[in-house]
Amino acid sequence: MEGIILKALSGFYYVDCDGSILTCRGRGKLRHGGFTPLVGDRVSVTDQEDGTGMIDEILPRKNFFHRPAVANIDYLVIVASGATPITDPFLIDRLTAMAQHRNCQCVICFNKWDLSQPTKLWQLYRDAGFPALQVSAETGEGLEALSRIIAGKICAFTGNSGVGKSSLLNALEPGFSLPTGEVSERLGRGRHTTRHVELFPLSNGTLIADTPGFAAFEEGTFIPEELPSCFPEFRPFLESCKYSGCSHVKENGCAVLSAIDTGTIAKSRHDSYVRLYNEAKEVQPWQRKKSH
Repeated sequence: MEGIILKALSGFYYVDCDGSILTCRGRGKLRHGGFTPLVGDRVSVTDQEDGTGMIDEILPRKNFFHRPAVANIDYLVIVASGATPITDPFLIDRLTAMAQHRNCQCVICFNKWDLSQPTKLWQLYRDAGFPALQVSAETGEGLEALSRIIAGKICAFTGNSGVGKSSLLNALEPGFSLPTGEVSERLGRGRHTTRHVELFPLSNGTLIADTPGFAAFEEGTFIPEELPSCFPEFRPFLESCKYSGCSHVKENGCAVLSAIDTGTIAKSRHDSYVRLYNEAKEVQPWQRKKSH
């Protein structure tokens, strides 16, 4: 049989096989081969006499992420906030670049729109080519548009703690009853309320991963030469630079820098690119994370 891993917990994998959940272990050959099944993996399984199953094979992946540890994600739903806690735009830029690098689409949800409206930031990402939504888990604003975008897809929710990932999931699908936490007024950030990665099915067939908030971010995600294509608004200009091998940081004749001067590309986005580029240059090849 084939199925998809909905949850991984304490060495057990809960595999959805045509609507029936089979509790599985991974075969030793997977462990010996260095393969770890992840939530979202499509797998081949065998029934056991005791009613459990064994994972025989991990089917080819579209992508996988190290943090959160999920595979085959179609959409990364980046939840941000202009209210407490305020999201640093650099985190959004890092996540969108990572999604592009991992062959994954993304949608940016500015939650708590009923409390604060970061309109300029919302417009910035729309101009950069991303689906950017004004949403509120409290009032329901924007939830229909979000549901329409991710319908039938496998999605991971991410963002800094306290922005309302679990609240959005509860609003999208009443009955989830995922735990949510109060935001600490003193610290301006949320307590972690999500303890493991799990895919939850929506009534429209979408599978959504609610994942722990990002307190840190793995290093070694990017290769410097690949980073420019992870910024969609850079792509029309990448072949127009005066010199081949342009890093698009400070070179004369750089078409990307010219686009910044004319306002076609936002300076803040390029600032994030330069920061990521400089970080990537410091990473040794053996430290880089695999993306497939």
